[in-house]
Amino acid sequence: MTLLWTSSDLVAALGGRHFGTLPEGVTGISIDTRTLKRGEAFFAIKGDRFDGHDFATAAMAAGAGLLVISEDKLPALGRLTVPKVVVPDVLEALGSLAAAARARSGAKVIAVTGSAGKTTTKEMLRHALSSVGRVHAADRSFNNHWGVPLSLARLPADADYAVFEIGMNHPGEIEPLTQIVKPHVAIVTMIAAAHLGAFKSLDEIAEAKGEIFAGVVRGGHAIINRDDQRFKLLSNMATEAGVKNIWGFGENVRAHFRLAQYEPQDDHSAVTIKIAGQELVGRIGAPGRHMVQNALAVIGAGYLAGADVSKLLLALGDFSVEAGRGKRHRLGVGGGSFTFIDESYNANPASMKAALQLLDSSPVTGEGRRIAVLGDMLELGVHSAKLHEALADIVAATKTDLLFLAGAEMKALADNPPAELPVEYRESVGELQPLLLDAVRPGDTIMIKASKGIGFSKLVDAFLQTFPAAADQPTQA
Repeated sequence: MTLLWTSSDLVAALGGRHFGTLPEGVTGISIDTRTLKRGEAFFAIKGDRFDGHDFATAAMAAGAGLLVISEDKLPALGRLTVPKVVVPDVLEALGSLAAAARARSGAKVIAVTGSAGKTTTKEMLRHALSSVGRVHAADRSFNNHWGVPLSLARLPADADYAVFEIGMNHPGEIEPLTQIVKPHVAIVTMIAAAHLGAFKSLDEIAEAKGEIFAGVVRGGHAIINRDDQRFKLLSNMATEAGVKNIWGFGENVRAHFRLAQYEPQDDHSAVTIKIAGQELVGRIGAPGRHMVQNALAVIGAGYLAGADVSKLLLALGDFSVEAGRGKRHRLGVGGGSFTFIDESYNANPASMKAALQLLDSSPVTGEGRRIAVLGDMLELGVHSAKLHEALADIVAATKTDLLFLAGAEMKALADNPPAELPVEYRESVGELQPLLLDAVRPGDTIMIKASKGIGFSKLVDAFLQTFPAAADQPTQA
């Protein structure tokens, strides 16, 4: 049994009092009894909707090695026979453990933020760096005030690389998180109109993302999208934060990690990358120019962390995206097959454009059509109607043949669609679903894109349950 923390080190880091006979140590850290594994420490965090203390009995039943609870809950939970560590505030204690994990680690630490591409870049880093060492990376999108400390507290002492995603909805959220992560390399993927409802402008979004540089260690590095209009603003923020090593990635001729050649393929991208005097030729397993942009940042971060970049590019050749982030399925219909692209996890104007360009570059066969299925982009505030309506020009610039729309915000596009393009609009996902399923033909390529909150994952489930995996080729990612 490999211990993540000895109990003595855990208690010392938490600064708490222990009750009962503690085990030798714990194998992991959990805040969710549904995924807790035997031998892990359960931190009873009080969140906006749930209080972890209410699940202490479930944690004990699941085999928790010990519980971390708050002082004021001890009277109610003292009867539980599982060992306990008592602290004034459980979330603050998790932060203390995260700081201890960072202090003991010898890993090269990479932090990622940006308006789009954070999670995919993090997963690319995990995948690529695993080819050259032991990697710890955050689960899912654990990128907020509890997710980042949790991911850091789970960092094994012997990891070679550690990758963390840092997100925000409002100004001031990233700085305290980057201060505990203390990255050697900080990446800003891009700036776009995400969470614009909480900001007055894209410059304000950039300033919030640029908070990530405040935590970069002395001698560390900033990697910024050289193709982004806010490159200079972000570069200045990095300099003001004391970061002396500032690098750019992209297609711009001044980019340090530069895309020299790009050839889109059905299920991958062929690329030539120039980095530090080297020219690397290879492939990125996930198709789309936006995926290549993410890969440039990944290879750049790996280079700065001392990894063999040729091995990183080779590893990225078989990288596949997660469900909801561009995952491709080949499904059967009417004696033939069609391609289904699942982009249902999230959406903002920049990622919507990238997804439509991905659809545009995806092939159709026979009499197949390119079908875009778009749902609301959320958290855009007073700018929402204008930004939804502006999608018409983006769609018009592609070879999209049919447009299906759902959601209250998408009515702005439905009322002002691209000229001569057939459009079906319904207010709800449920109303749109039968129309869409009935429209599918062999040879089609269908792309679904929306913010997570609108529930387009139901459409994805409906497709995967209605249409079987195609017999002509295996499911692709």
